[in-house]
Amino acid sequence: MLSVKNISFSYTQKRIINEVSFTLTKGKCLAVIGESGCGKSTLLQLVYGLYDLDEGQILWNDTEVLGPKFHLIPGMEKMKYLAQDFDLMPYITVAENVGKYLSNVNMKAKKARISELLNLVEMSEFADVKAQFLSGGQMQRVAIARVLALEPELILFDEPFSHIDTFRKNSLRRKVFQYLKEKEITCIVATHDSKDILSFSDETLVLRDGNVVANALTIHVYQERSDYYIASLFDDVNVLSSAAIGIEGEERQLYLFPYQLKVVAHSKLKVTVTQSYFKGNGFLIASTFLHQTIFFESKLELPIGSKVYLAVEN
Repeated sequence: MLSVKNISFSYTQKRIINEVSFTLTKGKCLAVIGESGCGKSTLLQLVYGLYDLDEGQILWNDTEVLGPKFHLIPGMEKMKYLAQDFDLMPYITVAENVGKYLSNVNMKAKKARISELLNLVEMSEFADVKAQFLSGGQMQRVAIARVLALEPELILFDEPFSHIDTFRKNSLRRKVFQYLKEKEITCIVATHDSKDILSFSDETLVLRDGNVVANALTIHVYQERSDYYIASLFDDVNVLSSAAIGIEGEERQLYLFPYQLKVVAHSKLKVTVTQSYFKGNGFLIASTFLHQTIFFESKLELPIGSKVYLAVEN
């Protein structure tokens, strides 16, 4: 189990991580999300032991994670950290990069392991190509295979699919997270992509300016949307009062995603269409309501300037 206890860290005088605490049990996946500069990458690096903490303690299976003051080579033996720069050796082949840290005692087993991982990341046909000739997305896939090679107990992914083409990303994401579940490898993934979060992370931790503003099961973080910042990390957000959309009772502020609003015959929420954006399975419609932009979804394209009524989808 990973236990992060009230840790703080600063590069200079300004704190980047401020009194962060959480636990993560074996085989679970935690997504760390937040705006750029909120401390996601730094948190992963601290968990891996690349920096010394200002305050607090990190334990992995009751062993304290210590930084470079205590280790000649920073980093924990049973963990692997995939940074955004990939760190591949450019002048050796894809297969050699993946097998770089595998033992040469049993070459047959080593080759089989390399083949298995290249198949996982859909790079088998590039096994004999030198890394310097790969695209950014291909390099990222090789880097994923390499950090999995020794089958770590905890893997730390920093934007692991950011350079990969959309048509391949969905398949690869499913394969990699399924592999981690099957092997019971604990995972922390720092990401901007909500698709990395919703389908694959068990829990989600939200950072803002180095502080934890939410930490719960992913489905709860998504559904509860306790403030605008958290909701905006998943999709476009409409901020509306309950009174404006005809909900009775004490007035409160609601954070609604576009799919939660539907066109109805009549309601209190009358909007004017300003733009339609084709999304393949329908349209994202931008509209105005009392000088506020409201987004909702429609199966049909709506004429600019037309007026429609909206209600919350039940």
